Amino acid sequence: MTKIPNGYEVIQLFEQYSPKSLAVEGDKIGLQIGTLNKKIEHVMVTLDVVESVVDEAIAKKVDLLIAHHPPIFRPIKNMTTDTAYGKMIEKCIKHDIAVYAAHTNLDVANGGVNDLLAEALQLKEVEVFIPTYEDQLKKLVVFIPSSYEKELRNALGKAGAGHIGEYSHCSFATEGEGSFLPLDKANPFIGERGKVEYVDESRVETIFPASIQKKVIQAMLKAHPYEEVAYDIYPLEQKGPIMGLGRIGFVENELTLEEFAVYVKNSLGVERVRMVGDPSSKVKKVALLGGDGNKYIHQAKIKGADVYVTGDLYFHVAQDALMLNLNVIDPGHHVEKVMIEGVAKKLGELCEEHHFDVNVFGSRVDTNPFKFV
Repeated sequence: MTKIPNGYEVIQLFEQYSPKSLAVEGDKIGLQIGTLNKKIEHVMVTLDVVESVVDEAIAKKVDLLIAHHPPIFRPIKNMTTDTAYGKMIEKCIKHDIAVYAAHTNLDVANGGVNDLLAEALQLKEVEVFIPTYEDQLKKLVVFIPSSYEKELRNALGKAGAGHIGEYSHCSFATEGEGSFLPLDKANPFIGERGKVEYVDESRVETIFPASIQKKVIQAMLKAHPYEEVAYDIYPLEQKGPIMGLGRIGFVENELTLEEFAVYVKNSLGVERVRMVGDPSSKVKKVALLGGDGNKYIHQAKIKGADVYVTGDLYFHVAQDALMLNLNVIDPGHHVEKVMIEGVAKKLGELCEEHHFDVNVFGSRVDTNPFKFV
């Protein structure tokens, strides 16, 4: 049985993938135009919100736009509809199109912009480039009839609990006897009202990052047969997953800088790239950061990168990179377009998993302002 979700339900799924807590302080994220208090049948994912994208959304009867670049980033002094910017917002409001922005939280998220770029470049042994967030680890302890134990453990693992290093679905269970007395208004799964019941139960333990606690609890409650579930959550001292901006990894085969520049151009589907450094120098270790990564050239050098891939490279930063003996490839800011199909696919899978009858797709409008002659 499928259902047409409302906007809050769709965004709740999206934020399981790209939670707001991952965004850098002060970033302009979240709902920026319209309302989520409505039914959502068509969701379009876009890199930018410009008038041509809004026109596409109108033509495709879109209810919700999910964008990477926030359309409202700087303070608005006025909202006149005879400007291109005002006209774009007016069209969204008139056609009841909600606009939601996921910026640096989508840069940081696992499977987000930078992971998609690293995947496009087929980097190996990928790690976080600039750490910005460390998730707290917690432990869940829940009691369940022993016959439902494996089903529960699988549900918790599928929700992301029990992930330790290169292993998933890690959990532990011990056997015991539970007891309870159903009161007058209870509707017990096992036993009768007014009679103490003794049941063979399992105590199941697993760990999870705090950022997915809501998802884990929902999965536990859904898999549990009891009307009232007994469970505990404990904070842990162990360090949780480190997340952050950019990625750093290795190309499979060593290339010259010139060969790598061509590889980046082809892999990211851009017409041109800018290159800083000796074309014959060797490239094996690669740092990358989608968007504007000018301020991180020193970190790229400190971490031993042979080349740094980022957009919007400034003239004097390029000179600084030369003095650092750091190669740089600039494929432009627009390569973040990889998020369009990546996010549409991920959100579509989540909606399908939750039986939401919603069409999620990517924008086909090219929002790159630059042309090459």
